[in-house]
Amino acid sequence: MSATSTEETSRSPRPRSRTKKVWMAIGAVVVVIMLAAVVTFGVVKHSVDTYRDPWIQKVADAGYEEKTARVNDVNFSYVEGPDNGPPLMLLHAQLMDWFDYSRVMPELAESYHVFVVDYQGHGETTYPDDYAMTADQIGTDLGAFMDQEIGEPAFVSGNSSGGLLTTWLAANRPDAVRAVALEDPPLFSSEYPEIQNTVAIKAFKSSYDVAMSDAGNEDFLMYWLEYNSAFFDKNVFPGSTAVITYFVTSYREANPGEPVELSFISDDTVRLLMRGLEEYDPRFGAAFYDGTWNEAFDHAEALQAITAPTLLIHANFSTTDDGLLDGAMDQEEADKAMSLLVDGTYARVDSEHVVHLDQPDQYVGLLNDFFLDGVK
Repeated sequence: MSATSTEETSRSPRPRSRTKKVWMAIGAVVVVIMLAAVVTFGVVKHSVDTYRDPWIQKVADAGYEEKTARVNDVNFSYVEGPDNGPPLMLLHAQLMDWFDYSRVMPELAESYHVFVVDYQGHGETTYPDDYAMTADQIGTDLGAFMDQEIGEPAFVSGNSSGGLLTTWLAANRPDAVRAVALEDPPLFSSEYPEIQNTVAIKAFKSSYDVAMSDAGNEDFLMYWLEYNSAFFDKNVFPGSTAVITYFVTSYREANPGEPVELSFISDDTVRLLMRGLEEYDPRFGAAFYDGTWNEAFDHAEALQAITAPTLLIHANFSTTDDGLLDGAMDQEEADKAMSLLVDGTYARVDSEHVVHLDQPDQYVGLLNDFFLDGVK
């Protein structure tokens, strides 16, 4: 054998040795990446599990106290602020609870005596199992709450379904209200047949299905996550439902009995919706789906009956490709509402549906200008 061939033979294993070293290096990098991922995930999980909304403390520092009041067959859960001015009652949106006003409560407490109420179907307010989920019944009990706990005519501002209840109060309990602000209420659009042409009908259908079958009644938040994933894809990020579901479970395990607070959801409205869904009674939404919520409550007749000064706050809306209203009211419905009010003021705002979360400063400004400066 020649010297050359011997040299070539002795060198032949070297490429395999280099390949082995390369794969060992790649393996080491993969291990490091995996360890980093595990550590990062652990840090994120700890951050989510230990999160506490800073507005909880801000609301407490502003002098608010959580209370309950027995009125008729209802145990109302509500939050009351210091007596710094005329009484103001706030009624949250459907699927939410009193805390959705947290971003405006400290500032409002400077000028009003604020009462933020969890109305029936929401928060920690309780009532009999056979309680009628109608505007007429809920409104009647809210009026009785005002008589008992407020004791004098009050300003009232309600958002969404809370705006409908505010409309009911202004029409049926004129002795209890001084003036009202209707924050993007679904006037006419939540009545049949118009409700069938809205995006909201899907959420109402989800509530109806649960209420009729009892499926999901024990954990409506998880049920809503599963059946309304498109909402979270749009408002959090695509495919976010699985991530949210995991962290809801994790947060609950770390904080038993506490409302879910997911810090990684940047949209305040969506984040506070998670809290509201935990205590939500699907019979409330089911009543919108089957039409019973509006029994004895005709929106047009109610608006015509209101004599108190009324501010109608109208937020953004759009129409989907298949012709569904995505919003509380279109312009035609808002114009119709204004035409029926005896003493109405219209405010069109560039905002999402929950104005006091999306545009809190503007919301407070609108209320102060109307209630404190505009109402005689």
